[in-house]
Amino acid sequence: MEIGTSLPATEFGGDIGAVRDFAQAAEDLGYAALGTGDHVLGADPQFHPEVSMFYFTHKSSFHEPFTLMSYLAAITTRMALGTNVVILPQRQTALVAKQAAEVDVLSGGRLRLGVGIGWNPVEFEALGEEFHDRGGRFVEQISVLRLLWTQEIVNFTGRWHKITHAGINPLPVQRPIPLWIGQGSPHDPIPSDRILRRIGRLADGILPLFDADEAGREAISRVRGYAREAGRDPMSIGVRGRVLIAPGTGPEDWVTGMKQWEEAGATHLNVATGAVGLKSPQEHIDAIRRFKEEVGL
Repeated sequence: MEIGTSLPATEFGGDIGAVRDFAQAAEDLGYAALGTGDHVLGADPQFHPEVSMFYFTHKSSFHEPFTLMSYLAAITTRMALGTNVVILPQRQTALVAKQAAEVDVLSGGRLRLGVGIGWNPVEFEALGEEFHDRGGRFVEQISVLRLLWTQEIVNFTGRWHKITHAGINPLPVQRPIPLWIGQGSPHDPIPSDRILRRIGRLADGILPLFDADEAGREAISRVRGYAREAGRDPMSIGVRGRVLIAPGTGPEDWVTGMKQWEEAGATHLNVATGAVGLKSPQEHIDAIRRFKEEVGL
C-alpha cells in the first residue's frame, strides 16, 4: 500500500509555519501523499436549525485547497497532493478544471483530486449553487472536468453545463487528473447502492469513511463489481483506508489497522492525526514520525 498523511488543518488554523513544517516533515519521513480538506464557509449552527448536523462550523479553520496545494507544490518535491475532498457541486466546474490543472502543472503532475457532493446547504446558498440537485450535477461535472483536462477545445451541452469551442490552457500534466470520490458521513459511513454504483462507474479511487470491517469489505466488493459491469478493470479503482494515530493507540493497533485494510483490498493508506486530541503542531509531527519509526513505510 502507498502510505500518506493529511494536514490537520482545523488544528493548525492560520499558522502557516505549522503547515510548512508538517508537510516537509511528512515528505522527509517518506510519506507518499499529503491531503487537505475543503470548506469555503462555515455556518453558525445556532442560526441554522434546518441543518441536521454540523461536522464543521464557522469556528473551524480551512485553507482554500487549491491555493494551499499551490503553496505545498512549491515547498515539496515528491509527495502526491490530494484533496479529501473538494465539495465539487458548490463550485463552478470550468474554474475547478482550471485551478486543478494549474496545481498539477505547478507540482509537476502530483495532484490527486478527491471530490464529494457536500452536506451543508448553507454553504451552497452562499456560493449561489443549488443544494438539492447536487448529485446529478456532480456526475455531469466529472464528465466536463475530464473533457477540459484532455482536450484543447471542448464542445459540450448538458443539463447544467454548456461549453462552446473553448478550453483551458495550460492543460494539466496528467490527462486526465485522477478523480477520487469520497462519499458517506461519520454517522452513516456506508454509501447507498446507487452511490457505490456511481463510484464503480466513474471514480479512479474511493475515499471511504467506513471501516475495514465486514460491511466495509462488502462495500468495496460492490464498487468493484459495478466497475466490472461498466466495462472497467475493477482493480484499477484505488481504495484509501485510514489509520488514526490517536492518544492511547500504539504500534500494535496501527499494524492491525493496516492489515485489515490490506485484506479489504486497500491500495492506499492515510495516517491521520487530526481531531484526535493532539495539542500542538509538533505533537502531530511526532505522531507521524512515531508511526514511521515503529511501523515503517
